[in-house]
Amino acid sequence: MQHILYISGTRADFGLMRHTLRAIHAHPQLHLSVAATGMHLMADHGMTIDELRAEEFDLHELPVIFEGDDRAAMAHFIGELLIQLTTLCRQIKPDIILLLGDRGEMLAGATVATYMGIPAAHIHGGEVTSTVDEAARHAITKLSHLHFPATAESRERILRLGEDPNHVWVTGGPGLDGITEGLLPENQLRSQYGLSPKGAFALVVQHPVSEELEQAGIQMRATLEAVQAAGLEAIVAYPNADAGGRKMIEVIEEFRINSSFSIHQHIPRDAYLGLMKYASVMVGNSSSGIIEAASFHTPVINIGTRQEGRQRAANVLDATYDAQAIGNAVHTALHDTQFLSKLPSCTNPYGDGRAAERIVHHLSEVAIGPSLLQKQMTY
Repeated sequence: MQHILYISGTRADFGLMRHTLRAIHAHPQLHLSVAATGMHLMADHGMTIDELRAEEFDLHELPVIFEGDDRAAMAHFIGELLIQLTTLCRQIKPDIILLLGDRGEMLAGATVATYMGIPAAHIHGGEVTSTVDEAARHAITKLSHLHFPATAESRERILRLGEDPNHVWVTGGPGLDGITEGLLPENQLRSQYGLSPKGAFALVVQHPVSEELEQAGIQMRATLEAVQAAGLEAIVAYPNADAGGRKMIEVIEEFRINSSFSIHQHIPRDAYLGLMKYASVMVGNSSSGIIEAASFHTPVINIGTRQEGRQRAANVLDATYDAQAIGNAVHTALHDTQFLSKLPSCTNPYGDGRAAERIVHHLSEVAIGPSLLQKQMTY
């Protein structure tokens, strides 16, 4: 039996991985442990640890949170998490550490795995974004031993990084698994989130970009002003707890006086997907606008540099950090017949919703030994 340790630091990564984690937990040849930390344990981000406690997983809570709103706080968080993850791995002795994406929690996990001689398995490697996420993602790839990219294009990048082709499998994105299952009816979601019964509404999810820390609040204001000027109702979710996030929250709270804006620290995954499906437009820079929204054919305004270079479907329009540019893109998303005609046939490049079964298959079948751990460049 392989003992798999997954590290979860945010509401987003747990939502993306929920189906996969349940599949690992249910597999007779796999044992799952989950280390929960970061935003899960922060009251001002919804204390989403309760969602993990509701599962039947072997859960370990690591009380490391973001103490500040600058880049030093992010580095300090990773350092503290390195120490606690090392202690946990000594105690529970996982066979594989499972990692998703590009956040600092995952970089800490990959580092611990490397120095403790534990194979790391990385999901969503090989993608192009920008900023510190770009560097972190590829660093995690180089520290990992097993790779589950979402697309063939991403697999090719991983191979160009010198990884062993025999350990790189295209699985699709796990966030698409079960994406249309159990969604609440639109009228129920509208009532629950304070929306009018029929009006157009925007789902706004925007996160800070570390390299643009001083502009975080200004960028958030431009987005909200554009949505307000468009006359749209809006569901606004809090950003991640990365550097600049608290500046963005201060701006978001200023807009609470607008009765058309419904503001939330946290939106549960099922409700979030339903709102994404029924939204007239999604606005911000969340990866969910690039990955999940295409499955609902929802128009997306992708703002700024955070997702720069990432594969996307025909439902995505890009805009700069400018209220007028964002407003123009919103108008296109709502009224441009040429753009709207593309939506019904747009194809999601991130897979077919069967990532969990592929990931579980490879985790249960892989042989762990010196040849896996002794990595060498293939070129």
